[in-house]
Amino acid sequence: MALVDLPELAAVLTARRRLLGLDLGTKTIGLAISDGLGLSATPVETIRRTKFTADADALLKLCTAREVGGLVFGLPVNMDGSEGPRAQSTRSFIDNLSEKTDLPMALWDERLSTVAVTRLMLEADLSRARRAEVVDKMAAAYILQGALDRLRFARS
Repeated sequence: MALVDLPELAAVLTARRRLLGLDLGTKTIGLAISDGLGLSATPVETIRRTKFTADADALLKLCTAREVGGLVFGLPVNMDGSEGPRAQSTRSFIDNLSEKTDLPMALWDERLSTVAVTRLMLEADLSRARRAEVVDKMAAAYILQGALDRLRFARS
C-alpha cells in the first residue's frame, strides 16, 4: 500500500494492531510504537542506518514481531511549510519501502519534534551522552503521539 492520509491509515487498521512512528534521519531511524488501543506512544529503539535494503529489512522484521498495522513517518518540513531535501528523502524512503510491504504509511509534520524532545531531556537533566543515545526514538514517540492525539480528537 502506498502513502495514505492519517484518517485512512486509522480506518484500515485491524483491531489491536499497532502503529509504528518513525523519525527518519540521515544516520539513524528512531522508532516508537503505539499501544494496542492507539492511545500512547512508547520509544522502542534506534536503527543505525547502513543501506536501504538492510534498513528496510530491520524495520519490517520489527513490524512483524510487534504486530504493526501501519507506519507514521515524521515529515521534516521547513518552518514556512515548504518541503526541502530532507522531506524529499523521506518521501523516497516511503516509495522504496512501499515496494517491500503492503503496510499503510502516513506522514506527520515533525516540525520542531527533536527540539521539543531535546528541551524535555535537558529539563530532566540527562547527560549529553544519554540525550544523544535516546533522542531519535524519543522524537519518534513525539511524532507518533501527535498523530495518535490527532486521530483521537478526530473521533470525538
